[in-house]
Amino acid sequence: MQEAATTRFHATYFAHELTKRCPSDSVQKLAATLAYAQVDLNPHQIDASLFAFRSPLSKGAILADEVGLGKTIEAGILLSQRWAERKRNLLVIVPANLRKQWHQELADKFFLPATILETRTFNDQIKKKGNLNPFDQKDTIIICSYHFARAKEIYIQKVDWNLVVIDEAHRLRNVYKPTNRIANAIKSAVAAFPKVLLTATPLQNSLLELYGLVSVIDDHTFGDLKSFKTQFTNLTSDADFAELKTRLKPICQRTLRRQVLEYVLFTNRHALVQEFYPSQEEQRLYDLVSDYLQRPASRSAPSKPSARPHSSISPAISRRRSRCFTRWCASARS
Repeated sequence: MQEAATTRFHATYFAHELTKRCPSDSVQKLAATLAYAQVDLNPHQIDASLFAFRSPLSKGAILADEVGLGKTIEAGILLSQRWAERKRNLLVIVPANLRKQWHQELADKFFLPATILETRTFNDQIKKKGNLNPFDQKDTIIICSYHFARAKEIYIQKVDWNLVVIDEAHRLRNVYKPTNRIANAIKSAVAAFPKVLLTATPLQNSLLELYGLVSVIDDHTFGDLKSFKTQFTNLTSDADFAELKTRLKPICQRTLRRQVLEYVLFTNRHALVQEFYPSQEEQRLYDLVSDYLQRPASRSAPSKPSARPHSSISPAISRRRSRCFTRWCASARS
C-alpha cells in the first residue's frame, strides 16, 4: 500500500513543489518554509517578510513595526527562507544581552541551528578546529553582539553573507557621524551584503537619524548628508513630505498597533496612583537622613568632577536617596 501511494506521478509533483520558483511578493514563497515553524503568524508579519523579499535588486530593508508586533518573528521568516534555499551564510547582530534570546527563539520556533560567537567560542574555533575565520561556518547561523562585530570587522567582511539581520538597529542611527565608531565599523563590515534592520524607533530626535539608518542599507537613497539636509531637514510643504515618503517606501516598512487591533488583542493597562502622607516620625527621620547626607564633610560621593578623590555628596544624590528611603518607610509601614 505504501509503495502504491507514492507513484512516479506523486514524485514528480513533490519535486515540482520543492523546486518551483514563486514570485517574490507571493505568500506561496514562504509556505514551504513555514510548514513546520512553531509560530502563530499574523498578516502584518507575512506582509513585512514579503516586503523584504519583494525586489531581488534591493540591498535590504528596514522593518520598523511598533514594539510587541513581532519583528523577531519576521526576521525568523526571512532566515528560514534563506536556509530553505540553501543560502546558509547568515549573520545576526544584536545587543549582547539578546544573544541567548535570539538563539533560543531560532531553535524553538524555527528549528534553525545557531552559534553565538564571543571571545571564548571565537578562539576555540581557531585553536581546536583550525578555522582561521570563525565567522565562516557551515550550516549554522552566526549570532554576535555589536561590540564583537566591531572588533572582528575584518573577519565579517571576508564571508559572503546571504543575509545580515541587525536587531535594535536604532543604535546605528548616528552612523553619519564619524565619531560613532561602532556604527561605522558595522556599516563597513556588512556594506556589500543584503541586510535587514529591525527597530521600533527609526526616528527619535531628528530626521538625520532616519538618514543614518537608510544609509546603512543604501548610501544612494538620499545622496550625501548635505543634500539630505537641504531637501528634508525642514519639511515646510506637503510636497517635501510626500517626496520623503516616496523615497522611504521601497526600503522601510512600518506597522502601528492601531493597524492590527482587528486580530491582535493587547492588554489594557491602567495606572493606579495612591497618595502617601508620612507620619510625623517618618518626616522627622526623612529630615534627619537628608541633613546627614548633605553634610559638607560627607565623603560618600563627589558633588562635582574634581581631581580630588573624595568630596561632599551632591544635593541631587541626597534627594534621590531620601526619596528612596521615604518609599522604603512607606512600604515597611504598610
